[in-house]
Amino acid sequence: MDYAAAVRHLLSLGRELASPSQVSRGMFDLESMRALAERLGRPERAFPSAHIAGTNGKGSTAAMLDSILRAAGFRTGLCTSPHLERINERMRVSGQEITDAAFAERFSQLATIIEELLAAGRLRAHPTFFECVTTLAFDHFARERVEFGVVEVGLGGRLDATNILRPVMSIFTPVHLDHESYLGHSIADISREKAGIIKPRVPVVTAGQRPEALAVLAKCAADLRCRFIEAESAYRVEGEAWEDGCAHATVREAETHWCAEVRLRLPGRFQLRNALTALAAARALADKGYAISDEAIVRGLAAAEWPGRLERVRENPAVYLDGAHNPAAARELSAFWQEYLAGRRIILLFGALRDKAVDELSGLLFPGASVVIFTEPPSPRAVSAERLARITGHHAARHEIIPDAEAALERALALAARNDAIFITGSLYLVGALRGLLLSSERVPSG
Repeated sequence: MDYAAAVRHLLSLGRELASPSQVSRGMFDLESMRALAERLGRPERAFPSAHIAGTNGKGSTAAMLDSILRAAGFRTGLCTSPHLERINERMRVSGQEITDAAFAERFSQLATIIEELLAAGRLRAHPTFFECVTTLAFDHFARERVEFGVVEVGLGGRLDATNILRPVMSIFTPVHLDHESYLGHSIADISREKAGIIKPRVPVVTAGQRPEALAVLAKCAADLRCRFIEAESAYRVEGEAWEDGCAHATVREAETHWCAEVRLRLPGRFQLRNALTALAAARALADKGYAISDEAIVRGLAAAEWPGRLERVRENPAVYLDGAHNPAAARELSAFWQEYLAGRRIILLFGALRDKAVDELSGLLFPGASVVIFTEPPSPRAVSAERLARITGHHAARHEIIPDAEAALERALALAARNDAIFITGSLYLVGALRGLLLSSERVPSG
């Protein structure tokens, strides 16, 4: 099949998340992934890997570690989710997305294998969208002979499709409440699910954890005899300076004389925490014998990019894309406004999905905005703009309802003065739908 047919086939498998009833009936485990991997010759074992779980910051941390490894000369595979604009974004080799031709070829072969395994009774059901994409990424990395893989967990950890990996390092970004229907209704419960990626005697790196999450992760690491590195304890940040919201700081190892000057191009104070996590992971890999120099760490962090997270895509007025879709991310976005945009008028373009804590999100964000424009992400799980306004509009000083996302963007640009800032947030699907349009400058006026 060609590329378009391959993508259609994948999308026909349904949404990325399983329903709670499916999870409760035990329909999702790692059996399908193991069967697919076995048939393909265990591609996930063809390269060493770092496995990254957490609620927020996984993608940014993965991008930073991948950038460090590339700066050190490694041929890397980066597997992330979800994508913003094209499914190819989910699998990159040395920074380059898989080509349409390679995607079509790999998926055609995978589809044939799935039919064989179904006919032979080795699969109970057709693999899910995420199982197929994850298998495709591992197969692609093995065929491309990557020297190190950086793999982001999709959801949770213990039963996530990526958890067939045998990584050389497990990394945890902050754990917060999100996807409670799947993972549990407390930080401790969610942390136990995410801790399922920890493997015996494999080092664990973590940062930014609440005490209850840290306790769960530390105990699991101790039980499995893993070296446990809490980045904020192992390293300290000194002499912070900020330019356009991006950090420049000295990072010093607490117990030695080692230090490095770190400069980021990713804005937001939380990105300094993610950088510390990636730095601690890179240093731990160097301790294990991987050729990662201090200079590579500094260059890699400075070069790292991650679209859709406080990404500024326009000026005069400034337009930012930020996929904040849970309360923890909303707090970070609100802090960015207060620290770097104080006194500027903010116009908020907001859309959300049904499984999100929209009232808490809006309570954190809307008071900081002069105008909120309710719109709808292109997803069957989207909350209608009208319903969003009914249940959260009381948090906004002023709001408008424009269901069509492109029309909502045009309205935001029309409302904005040159010194204002427009933020598109609430859903990565909304960010992805408008990002290409904003960067192309073909249809949307510049204000």
